[in-house]
Amino acid sequence: MSLKNLIICDECDLLLREVSLEPGGVATCTRCGHHLYRHQPQGLERSLVFALTAAALFIIANSFSIVTINSQGLTSSTTLLGAVDLLMRDGMISVAMLVFATTFLMPALEISALIYLLLPLKFGQIPPGMPTVFRVMRLVKPWAMIEVFMLGLLVTISKLNGLASVVPEIALGSFILLMFSTAFAASNFNTRNFWERVQTLQYSREQA
Repeated sequence: MSLKNLIICDECDLLLREVSLEPGGVATCTRCGHHLYRHQPQGLERSLVFALTAAALFIIANSFSIVTINSQGLTSSTTLLGAVDLLMRDGMISVAMLVFATTFLMPALEISALIYLLLPLKFGQIPPGMPTVFRVMRLVKPWAMIEVFMLGLLVTISKLNGLASVVPEIALGSFILLMFSTAFAASNFNTRNFWERVQTLQYSREQA
């Protein structure tokens, strides 16, 4: 019996035979109902488009001010990295490092890893160090918390509105779009389709 078409459910360890699906179809475990895999013919291409969009938005979001605050004739504005610097100057180093890691470093690594993995595949190439980059992407994904940062920022803005004039800047809108772009990029990245594409390219190289 061939083992190529056998898969194991991640939830209940049931051994199942892989079946072909229609575009957009989802295979579920017959025992526990866990989603095993889905058929996304153009999923990797869409993931690459959203990752490239996220990269552009990430640069914009970190190059311009998030909000401008006017209070009693004084005006103040800062970027995300500027806020991290202010936290460090105020002695809140642990908070500053947490903000830097979860809202700048980890999202940057996740977006960069996606582009590094998918862009060469688009042109029929396998990127060097692919397994390591794939592991890094899976490792940093839970720590990229742009949505948590946005929630905290919006709550802060709503509270400051009663004390000062808060004017949203271009970076705020960029962060909101970045949040959706990274979510769409991740949701369209199908691990099974990715490794199938890699295996196909490797097989083509061996036959050439």
